[in-house]
Amino acid sequence: MHYVSADRISKTYGIKPLFTNITFHISEGDKIALIARNGSGKSTLLKILAGKDTLDDGTLWVHKDVTVALFEQEPQFAEELSVLDNIFHYRHPVAEAMRNYEKILADGSKDHVALSAALAKIDELGAWDFEAKVHQILNKLNIKELDQKVKTLSGGQRKRVALAQVLIDIGFEHKHVLLIMDEPTNHLDVGMVEWLENYLNQQKVTLLMVTHDRYFLEDVCDEIWELDNEVLYTYEGDYQSYLEKKAARIENTIANIDKARNQFRKELEWMRKQPKARTTKSKSRQDNFYEIETKAKQKVVDNQVELQMKMSRLGGKIAELKKVYKSYGDKVILKGFDYTFKKGERIGIIGKNGAGKSTFLQMLQGLEQQDSGKINIGETVVFGNFSQQGLEIKEDMRLIEFVKNIAENFPLADGSTLTASQFLTLFLFPPEQQYTYLSKLSGGEKKRLQLLAVLFRNPNFLILDEPTNDLDLPTLSVLENFLDDFPGCLVIVSHDRYFMDRLVDHLFVFEGDGVVRDFPGNYSTYRIEERAKEKKTTLITGTKNMEPEAPKPVPKPVAPTPEKKKFSFKDKREYDQLEKEIAALEAEKVTITEKMMDANLNYDQIQQLSNRMVHITQLLEEKEMRWLELSEYIA
Repeated sequence: MHYVSADRISKTYGIKPLFTNITFHISEGDKIALIARNGSGKSTLLKILAGKDTLDDGTLWVHKDVTVALFEQEPQFAEELSVLDNIFHYRHPVAEAMRNYEKILADGSKDHVALSAALAKIDELGAWDFEAKVHQILNKLNIKELDQKVKTLSGGQRKRVALAQVLIDIGFEHKHVLLIMDEPTNHLDVGMVEWLENYLNQQKVTLLMVTHDRYFLEDVCDEIWELDNEVLYTYEGDYQSYLEKKAARIENTIANIDKARNQFRKELEWMRKQPKARTTKSKSRQDNFYEIETKAKQKVVDNQVELQMKMSRLGGKIAELKKVYKSYGDKVILKGFDYTFKKGERIGIIGKNGAGKSTFLQMLQGLEQQDSGKINIGETVVFGNFSQQGLEIKEDMRLIEFVKNIAENFPLADGSTLTASQFLTLFLFPPEQQYTYLSKLSGGEKKRLQLLAVLFRNPNFLILDEPTNDLDLPTLSVLENFLDDFPGCLVIVSHDRYFMDRLVDHLFVFEGDGVVRDFPGNYSTYRIEERAKEKKTTLITGTKNMEPEAPKPVPKPVAPTPEKKKFSFKDKREYDQLEKEIAALEAEKVTITEKMMDANLNYDQIQQLSNRMVHITQLLEEKEMRWLELSEYIA
C-alpha cells in the first residue's frame, strides 16, 4: 500500500531553490533516512509531508487512511499546561483514561475510590498493554515530573517530552501511521538512543527520518534518500551501501560531465562559425548546444576531503593532573584524579548527564578551578574548545569577515596555506555564501561556523564537547576526515557512537561519585563489556534491569491466586529473542571450533579465539537457563 506519492514537486525558499521536480513514493513498512546539507530543505520537505508547509509546484498525495505524525526539532507545546496534559493531549478514550490514571499517581492521591475508578476504566478499555508501553516510554526517556509546566523545561527535557508525546500518540488505534522524525537522537544520552533504536525496530511503523547518528540510521533504516543540488537520489540498503553507491554515482557523473565538455567544445566551435542570418535551419542544433552547455558546466562536490594541517608545535610536556579533587556541595566530580596526557592521545569521555564531564573539560583549560591537587599545562599547548554554548558573536558581520578576523590564512603541512575563503569552502560554505551575514545562517550553519572558527585558530589540543549535535552528515564527514589526520591531542564528549568509535583510542568513564575509569577501547567495546556485566548480574540476582526505575504504577487489583505465572507479551518476546540468540551463539561456536583447527594460527590468534569460546559458552549457559525458565510458563 502506498502511503505517500509525490510527483515532480518543487519548493523555493526566498530566491533559493530547495528541490526541483522530485518524485518519490513511501510504502507501508518503509524505513527511510533523509540525508542532506543543512539549508538544503530536509526539514521543509518533512513539514510539507506533514501538512505544515505548502508546495510551489507538483502533486502530493497522502492516503486517506494514513495518519502522519511529525517529531520536529523545535517542538510546539501548550506552554502553560503540564507535561502530563501535553503528552496526553490526544482526544481519545484511552488517552483520557491514561491521563486521569497518571494524574492520580503523580499527585500521590490517597483517594482509593478515584484510583479504583481509573483502574476500572483502563480495564474496561482493555488498555493494560498500552499502559505498560506508556510507562516504558516515560521511564526510558527519564520523564518523571509529570505535573511540571512545559514552559519551565530545559531544551533537552522539551525534546524528550516531545518524543514521548509522538511515540504515545501513534499508539492510539492508528493502523496506518507514517512517523516523520527530524533529528530524534539530539539531546538523548546513549542509553536512550539505544532504547529508541530497539523500540522503532520492534514497532510496525512506516518511518521517514533525518538523523546524523549513523549507527542509529544503519540499525533502523533500510533505504536512504539524499537531497543534493535540488535533486533527490534514492539508495536501497544500509549506510555502507549508500557510501559505495554514492561514490559510484559521483564517478559516473564526472565521466558524463567530461564527455559533455568535449562535445561542448566542438559545438561551441560550430556555433561561432555560423553566420548570424542562418538561425532557422540550425535552431534544433542551437537548442541542443544549450543543453550540452548546461551539462558541461555542472559541478560535482565530493565532501570526502582531506586537509594536512601544519599544527602549532607541541612540546614534550602537555598536561599533568595530580590528585585532583572537585565537588559542588555533596556532589563529587573528581576524587583524587591522576593522569598525564601524551602526544597524539585521543580520549573519549562518557557518563550520564550531570556526572561532571563538562566541568572536567573546563578545569583542564583553567576555566574552572579544582578544590585541591595540581593541573599543570605545558607552555606550548594551544587549546581549541568547541563547547555546547554555541557561536559567540559580538556584532553582526559577513562570514568572510568573521573568519578573517581570526586569521587571513591557514598553514598546511607542505608549507602552503589556505585562504580564509578556501577554508570556508572546505567546510561547505561556497564562495557565493561567504558574504552572507551571520544573522542569516541557520542553526546548523552556525554550528558549522563555530567548528570552523575553532579549527582555524590552529590548536594542538582539541576539546570537542558534543560537536555532532545539529551538524549534518556531509559536515560530519569533513570533520572526521580532518580529525583523522589531526596530530595533536584530542578529547571528545559525544553521544554519537559512530563518531567516538572512529576517532578515540580509549575512554574516561565518569561513573559518578568522583570515580573516573580509564577504559582501554572505543565505545562499542565498552558497551559489549557492560552488557556482559549486566547479564552476569541478572543471572546472579534474577533482576532484569539494573537501571533506576521510575515509581511503578499501582497494580490492577486482583484476588490472590495460587495459579502459575501468566506468560506475558514481554515474556513471549524475550522467549522468541532467546531462541534466535541461542541459535546464533551455537553457530558462532561451530565457526570458532573450525578456525581453531587451522595449523597456521599464531599464539595470539589462538588465545583470542579461546577467550571468545569461553565467553560464548558462558553466554549460552545463561541464555539456555533463562529459556528453560520461560518455557515452564508456556501452556
